[in-house]
Amino acid sequence: MAKGQEQAAPDAVLTRIGQVAMLHHAGDREEARHRFLALWAEIGEHGDALHRCTLAHYLADTQDDPQEELAWDLRALSAAEELTGDPSADRGEGTPAARALYPSLHLNLAADYDRLGHREAARLHLRHARAAAETLAPGRYGEGVRASIDRLELRLDGAGRGADGPGRPDGPQGRGRPPRQRP
Repeated sequence: MAKGQEQAAPDAVLTRIGQVAMLHHAGDREEARHRFLALWAEIGEHGDALHRCTLAHYLADTQDDPQEELAWDLRALSAAEELTGDPSADRGEGTPAARALYPSLHLNLAADYDRLGHREAARLHLRHARAAAETLAPGRYGEGVRASIDRLELRLDGAGRGADGPGRPDGPQGRGRPPRQRP
């Protein structure tokens, strides 16, 4: 295969992920989940780490079951850690893609754990999200992620003072989720 063709394949996969993400954002959650799962089957559990990370990150948002959402978000984080080459590496290291994804990945995990009533795990991932968000460039995406972090932090602080049950923090996408950066 020619070098140019090898380079086009990863871009094509990210484009396909982005197209399905637009379908999801347009309101067809069920069809988006179906198409994301088909892409996951195509990519495979050992496919390109950036593809798996991006796909799992979006696929989590299409889940109805909070446990399934958590499982997909954990898959996304695991794939991102492959991009850095060391799971314990400073979140500022690694590829630019990993640096851009870590704040959102940890924020999603914090929101998942909050919904499941695991406040300490939520706070841990929220701290990771805040630290990782320092690497985001100024602009709409970074501001949106930081605002989502602030909202979830306020919610967790309120929950620590006796709010009832697992929370569902509001966010720009309705479920405590940060804005998505286009693949």
